[in-house]
Amino acid sequence: MSDTAITARGLTKRYNGDILAVDGLDLDVPCGTIYALLGPNGAGKTTTVSMLTTLLRPTAGTATVAGYDVVSASAQVRARIGVTFQETVLDKDLRGQEVLDYHGRLYGMPRAERARRIAELLALVELDEAAPRLVKGYSGGMKRRLELARGLMTDPEVLFLDEPTQGLDPQNRAKVWEYLGTLRTRRGLTILLTTHDMEEADTLADRVAIVDHGKLIVEGTPRELVTGMGADVIRIQGAGESEALVEALGKMPFVQTIHRGDGLIQVGVDQGNRRLPEIVTCANQSGFRIEFIAVARPTLADVFLRHTGRALRDV
Repeated sequence: MSDTAITARGLTKRYNGDILAVDGLDLDVPCGTIYALLGPNGAGKTTTVSMLTTLLRPTAGTATVAGYDVVSASAQVRARIGVTFQETVLDKDLRGQEVLDYHGRLYGMPRAERARRIAELLALVELDEAAPRLVKGYSGGMKRRLELARGLMTDPEVLFLDEPTQGLDPQNRAKVWEYLGTLRTRRGLTILLTTHDMEEADTLADRVAIVDHGKLIVEGTPRELVTGMGADVIRIQGAGESEALVEALGKMPFVQTIHRGDGLIQVGVDQGNRRLPEIVTCANQSGFRIEFIAVARPTLADVFLRHTGRALRDV
């Protein structure tokens, strides 16, 4: 396998000929990294994962996973990946340990190897004591952790996680994050996850690709993406001559970036608190009435707003 675990070029998926779910996506996921596809529901994240895991055939473009083409060598891809889907897919009438055992049998794992992996994974996700119980009695967090263990049962080279912590409480979400970080650090596992959670992408991912309407909008490390916003971000909302304000702000030497969208004007500056009075004065002189203004360190939410013109929570 090369240094790249997942590669996609022009990956495209159309439904019924005219619904474009994924639009010419290019991806390069380095081995041993956690890579996040960040975007709203309907952005094409799940469809992308479905193509990369051989569940959907691309309409156009190519993709390889662990060195194998997802169309012409789909069996080899499946043998090298683990997958956890967005919706919980567990047989509630099986015991926790049986879920893992049956999964191992489907992949032809010998009995001794299955037993070893089951014990190892139940310890990892802290389900040792719950393993003899029926899955129907598991909490949501326990089910998610069991699914993670199942995805790891065959010791995959690449693990795909579709919204891995959706619906979990903060404690269980933090626990899943801890497991994923451990897998990347100790085993060098490559993980591609989809999420619409800014904090999750920022906390977990080595690299983040922001996707919207089936397109890759921008990609980089969380730090690279945030640094591009400026040292501080001043967020302004109000009414009046917004065009005049933006033009005036652009002439200020300390203003690094200006972006408008979702009813906000975002101004990247060198020192937010110091520049705040000057920004307010500029607004007054430009005929713009400020109704809300705040200074903050930039986040991935600001990056998303900058590149798409809307807030992730609203789409």
